[in-house]
Amino acid sequence: MTLRFSVLASGSTGNAFYIESDREKILVDAGLSGKQLDRLFGEIQVNPAELSCILVTHEHSDHIKGLGIFARKYNLPIYANENTWKAMENAIGTISLDQKFTFGTGEIETFRDIDVESFGVSHDAAEPMFFTFHHNRKKVALVTDLGYVSERIKKTVEDADAYIFEANHDVSMLRMGRYPWNVKRRILGDSGHVSNEDSGLALSDIISNRTKRIYLAHLSQDNNMKDLARMSVSNVLKERGIQLDIQDTDPKTATSLYEVV
Repeated sequence: MTLRFSVLASGSTGNAFYIESDREKILVDAGLSGKQLDRLFGEIQVNPAELSCILVTHEHSDHIKGLGIFARKYNLPIYANENTWKAMENAIGTISLDQKFTFGTGEIETFRDIDVESFGVSHDAAEPMFFTFHHNRKKVALVTDLGYVSERIKKTVEDADAYIFEANHDVSMLRMGRYPWNVKRRILGDSGHVSNEDSGLALSDIISNRTKRIYLAHLSQDNNMKDLARMSVSNVLKERGIQLDIQDTDPKTATSLYEVV
């Protein structure tokens, strides 16, 4: 009885996360084309026809680009909160009523043997939320697309066995980069994205002795680099006496299925 997961894709161009137990297979977000999603599932040797459902975090296109196509192709139920449903309906095409389900922010839903807890985040979407997954006393936290990590979020996600955690940008690279100032201000703001350093600081508050692995997620293609993100987060953790296995994620290549033990 165990949890396994793969970050299928992560970054500003598209996001998808897969988690399974012995009895359940769940996709979170479908921010790539249906064809790309099929390829990514092939990389981890999982048949998407065996999925039980798709959970949606928010309506930005890098999280729902292939949602309608994928859900229709495999006849998958979609779970999202009411405001996200309203915000994304025009973008995902016709979804039959028997595939539409509401999963409210701050609620816990049980999918066979996985309990999924949703929590709200500060991001410029209708009602963005992310998830912690619980199974057989194991906990995995998925935390991206937020401007800052509040104390409420820290309480919800603390003491997990594994984290998929945002390290979106290096502040200096962003400030010096080619983005117009209004975009920079959005990213740096409270409803934007978490920087490498802030990611390290938040993680140092929430990880515990049971935490085995961290995946750094949603890296900006223009304002970050994998080595830089890993080094920045590592340095912050080391300053606090913490050394952990930190893994990269990629916008085009799935991470290997990781078993939470």
